[in-house]
Amino acid sequence: MVSHSNVKNLVKILIGAAWIDGRIQPEERQYLREIAQAKGLATDPEIKPWLYELVPVQPQECYEWVKEYLGEQPSVEDCENLIEAISGLIYSDGDVATEEARLLTKLQEIALSNDAAQPAHNLLLKQIQKLYRRWVDVQS
Repeated sequence: MVSHSNVKNLVKILIGAAWIDGRIQPEERQYLREIAQAKGLATDPEIKPWLYELVPVQPQECYEWVKEYLGEQPSVEDCENLIEAISGLIYSDGDVATEEARLLTKLQEIALSNDAAQPAHNLLLKQIQKLYRRWVDVQS
């Protein structure tokens, strides 16, 4: 079972990922609000200022939230799930900014730096490749 704290941290990361390129696109805004509503966090006092863009999120904050969410030794599954969640947001506007791609790459590096075995590297790489292919297909 996923704790409320983890769900809240995931929503914070998604908000941070939307801000990572300096602005939230309309499609990202809609996606975030739907997720926050579905998770029961749309009116959470900590989440609300970021969700409704009253306070911007700096890229470094997003990376700190990712580190906090994954912990010291994240599993391959944890990294894959986070990549999948962030990808849903990133691809919601049909455009992948350089900063957003960098965030996905950083998640791969986190998994590798924590002694995740070579198969973990291959799984993450395949997941990222699949997401990029999906994005390229949408652009065609």
